[in-house]
Amino acid sequence: MAETEIIELPSVESAIALAGDHEETLKLLMKQTGANLVMRGQALHIAGTENQISLTQKLVAGLEPLWSKGTAITSVDILTTRHALDTNRQDELKELRKDSIARTRRGDEVRAKTFKQRRYLKAMQKNSLTICVGPAGTGKTYLAAVLGIQSLLDGDFERLILTRPAVEAGERLGFLPGDLQQKVNPYLRPLYDALHDIVDAEKVANLMERGIIEIAPLAYMRGRTLNNAFVILDEAQNTTPAQMKMVLTRLGFKSRMVVTGDLTQTDLPGSQRSGLQITQSILRNVDGIAFCEFTQADVVRNPLVQRIVAAYEKYESKSLPKRS
Repeated sequence: MAETEIIELPSVESAIALAGDHEETLKLLMKQTGANLVMRGQALHIAGTENQISLTQKLVAGLEPLWSKGTAITSVDILTTRHALDTNRQDELKELRKDSIARTRRGDEVRAKTFKQRRYLKAMQKNSLTICVGPAGTGKTYLAAVLGIQSLLDGDFERLILTRPAVEAGERLGFLPGDLQQKVNPYLRPLYDALHDIVDAEKVANLMERGIIEIAPLAYMRGRTLNNAFVILDEAQNTTPAQMKMVLTRLGFKSRMVVTGDLTQTDLPGSQRSGLQITQSILRNVDGIAFCEFTQADVVRNPLVQRIVAAYEKYESKSLPKRS
């Protein structure tokens, strides 16, 4: 026989945050627990079995650091909370929710949303070189760029250098219109997006003019030594082995480097092996290098992206020949 419990929320704002737009959060919670949930004013009514009600109460309590501040709750937040309950990691969940690396210009906190994201942030803060692989939407580039710009603003580094290979243009950008910055902008747009979340466009432009922030294609890294810099190599799956070795050996004193990529989206021609793939094998046991790997469970974009990634992983595991 179904039972009913009521959770009284402290404010209208917290009730709205917990319910979500068009009650999407309640629908996600019902999918996780099997309970029936109805928000009436500031009261959450829970109907179901004893176990369903108990699980709902625990999930709502685990999400309290979010809804109590009026923060929108995502499916990833709910899944991470459920995972914490299932694996008895509630204390780690509290730390995850407390840790914030920056605030956007809108005032939103930037923080890890999954346990793997938290390990990724800790790795970047601790190690001279962090290599992170995983599918689209897992926050690889965004978190690295936000941590980089915040570290620059805090005075931890003198420069922020962002680079990625322009495979589609064969690293030969001369035929594209405009100056160098205009030529590479399409390839570096994701990095700009992350920077502009934290710093207004005018300040970013000023920092770039002064050489404090540098955004350039990978070919322009050759022959340099990057001292006192936070360096991000994005889309590293599109580097050749020689390019990867070149950029890794640019790392200078008091510098930190983050390498990100998705081995399922390699655009290199023919049978050319990815420098990122080879680097994983060569450097796996080298001290001072951290490796982080995300899966589709860590996708923090629209929930549809997570399902798309999962569908492609299933298709490719059955249809595509394995690389030797």
